[in-house]
Amino acid sequence: MKKKLIIIFLSLFVTILIALGFGVNYLFHYAIVSGKKDFIKAENPEKLEQQWNFSDGYSEDIFITSNDGLKLKGRYIKNKIETNKVAIVAHGYMSEGFAMGNYAKMFNELGYDVLVPDNRGHGDSEGKYVGFGWLDRLDYVKWIDEVLELKGKSTEIGLFGVSMGASTIMMTSGEKLPPQVKWLIADCGFDSVANELTYQLKNMFQLPAFPLIPLTSAYTKVKAGYSFYEANAVNQLKKNELPLLLIHGDDDDFVPLESVYPLYEATKGPKELEIFEGAKHATSYNSNSKKYKKIVKNFLLAHEKKN
Repeated sequence: MKKKLIIIFLSLFVTILIALGFGVNYLFHYAIVSGKKDFIKAENPEKLEQQWNFSDGYSEDIFITSNDGLKLKGRYIKNKIETNKVAIVAHGYMSEGFAMGNYAKMFNELGYDVLVPDNRGHGDSEGKYVGFGWLDRLDYVKWIDEVLELKGKSTEIGLFGVSMGASTIMMTSGEKLPPQVKWLIADCGFDSVANELTYQLKNMFQLPAFPLIPLTSAYTKVKAGYSFYEANAVNQLKKNELPLLLIHGDDDDFVPLESVYPLYEATKGPKELEIFEGAKHATSYNSNSKKYKKIVKNFLLAHEKKN
């Protein structure tokens, strides 16, 4: 009888280990490995192309090499009028810089040159894994240095991002940045990778965070070089003194609205929070572009050259 119980317990233990191993591998490939995702709606190439009509003849591709040896591509859009202002625009999860045409146009109309990188593992940039903003933060420090190399030390730089791009620039804010960086605008960014994936696990699969999130985090640390718990925009903003504008839709079902409040509380610099009523994830601009542009313009007028 005792031998039977041992066999049953061992069989159960092995079964649980196999199930956990399968779950960790599935979640890792589902969230971290770069590639097409069935839960992300495909972009319409023709629609995206139309957003870039303003930049005809004024854009060029530029490249940097990341600290871990990846070749990363960015699109630099020069304003028709000479300017010393540059907005670096960060795209979202499983998107690409080409999808940020409306935002690039907005900053172009506000008198900025615009740099739109493809994050590692996205678009035409190299990389097997999604950095979720944490690995990307060091890439954006290099993009900032590249802009200063191109434009000179009198350049004024702002960082803008949507969704994962928003979290990317907030995570970047915690690094040592040159004084030429003047402001941050983050639209619907998550507070931490651990919280965001916990939310998605429950929302999409009705599963609790434990034990899949900590186990997949450990596996991601080994494979991709970071854990879900260190990838934390709140902790990075605690070191930030730059002006920050936070934008979020109150009907966001991908990065819930409650994610924005810890971010707002954490940052040490001047801050503004704008909630777009009825807007879902990354749709605040489309829901009311006139209001969106006005908010961004007023924020820039209030904070350019002041820090």
